[in-house]
Amino acid sequence: MTESTRRAVILGAGGAGVAAVLSACSGGDSTATSEQAPADGQAAAGGGGEIAKTSDIPVGGGKVFKDQDVVITQPEAGTFKAFSATCTHKGCPVGSVADNEIVCPCHKSKFSAKDGSVTNPPASKPLPEKKITVSGDSITLA
Repeated sequence: MTESTRRAVILGAGGAGVAAVLSACSGGDSTATSEQAPADGQAAAGGGGEIAKTSDIPVGGGKVFKDQDVVITQPEAGTFKAFSATCTHKGCPVGSVADNEIVCPCHKSKFSAKDGSVTNPPASKPLPEKKITVSGDSITLA
C-alpha cells in the first residue's frame, strides 16, 4: 500500500466515523430539550408563573421585565396593564416607565402606559398588549 493510498483509507474511514457520530447525535435531542421545564424553575415567557408583586409596580409608572419581554404598568391605582417590551420602531427593548409613558431609549419613542399607543414618534405602531392576571398581590402572565 502506498503512502497516499493509506492516507485515503484513513481519511475515508475517519470521515465515515464522523458522519456516523453526527448522525447518531442528531436524533431527537432538540425535541427533548425544548420540552424540558426551564432550569431555574420559573415559568416560561408564555405565562403561568408570578412575574411581580403589585407593590413592585408604582402608580403612574411601571417595570420592564426583559427576560419575559413584558412591561407592566399601573396607570392609576389598582389598574395594571401589560405590553410587549419590544419597541415597534426598530425592535429595541423599552427601558423605563415614568409619568404614565413607556420610553424606548434607542430613538426616544414613547408609548402610553394606559393602552400602549404611541405618544411620541418615531414609532408608528402601539405596543401589543399582553394578558396578565392579578390575584391578591400577585401578577402573572396569563
